Amino acid sequence: MSAQRSGESLVPPPRTRAHDASLPTPAVRPLLEVRNLRMWFPIVKGMFGRTVGHVKAVDGVDFTISEGETLGLVGESGCGKTTTGRCVVRITKPTGGEVIYHTASGESVDLAGLPNRQLKTYRREIRMIFQDPHSSLNPRMPVLDIVGEPLRVNGIASGRELEDRVAELIGKVGLRPEYLRRYPHAFSGGERQRIGIARALALDPRLVVCDEAVSALDVSVQAQTVNLLQDLQQEFALTYLFVAHDLSVVEHISDRVAVMYVGKLVEIAETDELFAAPLHPYTEALLSAVPKADPRLRNKGRRIRLGGEVADPANPPSGCYFHPRCRYAKDRCTVDEPALREIRPGHRVACHFAEELDLQGVAVG
Repeated sequence: MSAQRSGESLVPPPRTRAHDASLPTPAVRPLLEVRNLRMWFPIVKGMFGRTVGHVKAVDGVDFTISEGETLGLVGESGCGKTTTGRCVVRITKPTGGEVIYHTASGESVDLAGLPNRQLKTYRREIRMIFQDPHSSLNPRMPVLDIVGEPLRVNGIASGRELEDRVAELIGKVGLRPEYLRRYPHAFSGGERQRIGIARALALDPRLVVCDEAVSALDVSVQAQTVNLLQDLQQEFALTYLFVAHDLSVVEHISDRVAVMYVGKLVEIAETDELFAAPLHPYTEALLSAVPKADPRLRNKGRRIRLGGEVADPANPPSGCYFHPRCRYAKDRCTVDEPALREIRPGHRVACHFAEELDLQGVAVG
């Protein structure tokens, strides 16, 4: 067993961004603008393949990420978080909308509309860390080939230069140079995810989409990986779209948080404000489930248990998608779909009665 693996349980707690002055302050300049993003998957039936409907996995999503910022994207399983991330990196071509990427030279490019042959340049600058560190690595390739493949495919390095570059990269993520010729099965889950992170960094990206990057790891290893991502963000001036369902992790790493429900954004705000004073009933329910580390706080507040089932994205309800499960719902909610509007500076919510509700939040940090 490697020294790295044996020490994975002895990890420090994640640093809280709000209290760590060493972490980068988000710049004002936007790096990515997502406008009215839609990803509808056709429902096909019959021997002639007739389209009888669509699964609206992502339906009209809007957000902006500034340079150096971490935007957390949260919600229940199946709400469209991962699909949104895959559309941003163009693994999946969106059905509609815009994904405006601002290059270092000041050029603005709509990635959603580009043909595949024109995406190569931008794929070097926008990379992805996948959820499962086991299935995302080729079991027949050693670490040298896994991490070095992007360098070789893009003609950046080969031979001894490539090996030196890969050794440097795995050193940055806390692995030893002698691991270069080992295969994925020889590593723990935390070490495999570090290999995936090194591969994402190989081409010096500006934006990294972290798709549930720590959810498949042991709790003790999650804190170590979150700290590593923060260190790398500072060192390489990275911007993150951090897709997750664990709000405890999102609180520590994100500057702002966007909440999704059945393919739509229902709330977006700075992390401290969203946790302390949510404006959407769905956000309130998610926050009520966040574990409290301090035993003195465990009996404070109430756990909100939502009734009913998550709306079907192939046949969503009229009006607000959340109204069948919302205890604050009124007649208007069943008819009119709420727009995502700004209630406070930088705090947007899709709820007709956001100003009237007194919702419970949680203490930050």
